[in-house]
Amino acid sequence: MSATLPNLNIARHRGLLIAVGAFVVVSVLLQTLSRGGLTYFDLSFLSAGGAPLAIAAIGETLVILSGGFDLSAAAVVSLTNVFLAAYMPDTPMGQVLFPILALGIGGLVGAVNGLFVGFLRLPAIVVTLATMFIVQGITLLVMSQPGGSIPGGFISLLSGDTITGVLPTPIVVVLAMLGVWWLIKHSRLGLSIYAIGSDASAAQSTGINERWARFWTFVLAGVMYAAAGVFISAQTGSGDPHIGAPMLLQLFTAVVLGGTLLGGGRGGALGSVLGAYVIQMTANVLLVLNVSPYYTTVAESVILLLAVLATTLSSDSQAMGYLRYSTLKIGRYWRGTRPLRRSRADTALPNDFGGHVAAERQSFSLADLWTRHGDQLRFVMPAYVLFAGLLAITFVMFAHRAGVFGYVDSLLVLTSFLAILGLGQGLVILTGGLDLSLPWNIAASGILLTQIVHGSNEIALWGIPAVLIFGSLAGLLNGVGVAILGISPIVVTLAMNGLLQGFALVLTGGAPQGWTAPFLQTFMTGEFLGVTPVIWFLIAFVAAATLLLTRTTFGRQIYAVGNSESVARLSGVSVGRTLIAAYTVSGLCAALAGVLLTGFNGQAFNGMGDPYLLSSIAVVVVGGTLITGGRGHYLGILGGALALTALDTLLAGTMLSDSVKSIVYGCVVLAAVLALRERA
Repeated sequence: MSATLPNLNIARHRGLLIAVGAFVVVSVLLQTLSRGGLTYFDLSFLSAGGAPLAIAAIGETLVILSGGFDLSAAAVVSLTNVFLAAYMPDTPMGQVLFPILALGIGGLVGAVNGLFVGFLRLPAIVVTLATMFIVQGITLLVMSQPGGSIPGGFISLLSGDTITGVLPTPIVVVLAMLGVWWLIKHSRLGLSIYAIGSDASAAQSTGINERWARFWTFVLAGVMYAAAGVFISAQTGSGDPHIGAPMLLQLFTAVVLGGTLLGGGRGGALGSVLGAYVIQMTANVLLVLNVSPYYTTVAESVILLLAVLATTLSSDSQAMGYLRYSTLKIGRYWRGTRPLRRSRADTALPNDFGGHVAAERQSFSLADLWTRHGDQLRFVMPAYVLFAGLLAITFVMFAHRAGVFGYVDSLLVLTSFLAILGLGQGLVILTGGLDLSLPWNIAASGILLTQIVHGSNEIALWGIPAVLIFGSLAGLLNGVGVAILGISPIVVTLAMNGLLQGFALVLTGGAPQGWTAPFLQTFMTGEFLGVTPVIWFLIAFVAAATLLLTRTTFGRQIYAVGNSESVARLSGVSVGRTLIAAYTVSGLCAALAGVLLTGFNGQAFNGMGDPYLLSSIAVVVVGGTLITGGRGHYLGILGGALALTALDTLLAGTMLSDSVKSIVYGCVVLAAVLALRERA
């Protein structure tokens, strides 16, 4: 027994040990590469550069330890930065009061997240994604372009030395935050965070109030994000509404590299702080080696994936289990002893309307339509009711400008992007996952196409299939990471998004060039049989997508996996293959949307897929699909695409800014999830 205890202790702290090892290795490497070694100025610079990420990582660690995810962290950093740059006066009282107000803003955002997650029982992923866009919209309302200023005295206070030439202030600040973490960890709240992260049901049975624990976890996390924003404001001396954007990938990388287990219950902030500084120093190593900064996101993504594998790969991990299963299966095939496959009729699975694939075809009757499909229709119809209402308002306000037919034609063209993305994202969500790699899969596919084609129809004949294969391959890798390696869909797809971003930036040197094929522009903006050609494609796509989910074995397997992976596996469903296929289709849809966007715009550009992340999730949620998987219908997703496109068109007609649109989109998603939660 005594021989096993040290092994168990080492296994429990393996992640922290990896973080310490990585920190030492990168420090030695940086010391070796630096001419004359690292000076006090270099150490001060490194400590200041990594401090904002380290502080924000402590907040993210709190949320992940409780079993959640917080995608709003980077947006809170940006909001507090522009708030201070825009409003903090150059007075002693102002330099004390306004940072406190900034911390309060972060706590308020965390309270909103905690209310929806803790008390209203909404999924943390979709809640924090929606609040991320709402906070981004508010940030742009405060300051749409970089500007403003931070008082010099405040800058000196946080960016100078606590002991001149000996101890930089950033190190003191980070140590103080770790002290706060120590107090939280050894409090009743800290115990509750670890308990609900390990097993929420067991925690509740011991008397822990899960709702309040989650609420205060998000509040404290929001304060930490705001503290990072305060610190980064002192570093930059000005405001930038996008300053926090690169931190989202870095935050998850730091937390995972620090040994905190995704899913909760194990880890700590010390490892996350070390992970943050490893990321900071890695960027400096690349800089010293004169490597293009475009490789930074690639390096961060690779570090994230390797960190996850290093902390989760063990004899009882999903990857090793899959390896043992594959070995056993290959052995059975080799020996000719594999079990016979049952007939399709024997393995029939529930379809998306909650019925079963009957041995005999049932006759269609309008009378029993609601009886048979009422539950599903209740979730599908609200999207179309919303669409009809928005359509009526738009016709009253703006239809006279282009005519009803012209408006409908334009609406369907714009809907085509979301209808395509909705299928891919919908398949992933139906399995219980989420695809965050869509933005740069769209952009990278579009950029790759224009780089290949350069306005040539002939090259486009093979260029478009090649790009679609490229996008599908990205989705395939996502699926392998989720299904075989057992990595969280959030982490895998976020890392893939970073890899695709790095690929696009390296490919183009940061400045995409080239034009799309002329026939693609005609396809998206021309006319065929009285309407834009893409509308005919949209009709065929909707029919194919509906049949895919309702009339194929693959569609039924998607619903089975989303309802229960274990039950689906016992029913003979190849869960791994189904998950990989779902993510592959999502990648294909993203690439297809990128191709069509190049035809619509004439060219491709960096970030052209960014507006479609929340939109792709919103159409699925508004269309009645359960965000945790297992329930939904493509016709509902189509209704969500129509409704949100109509909403976007209506907002565009009112000349409201993009910041307001971002806020409205986030509110719509929250409202949709809230309205459907009791029927989930």
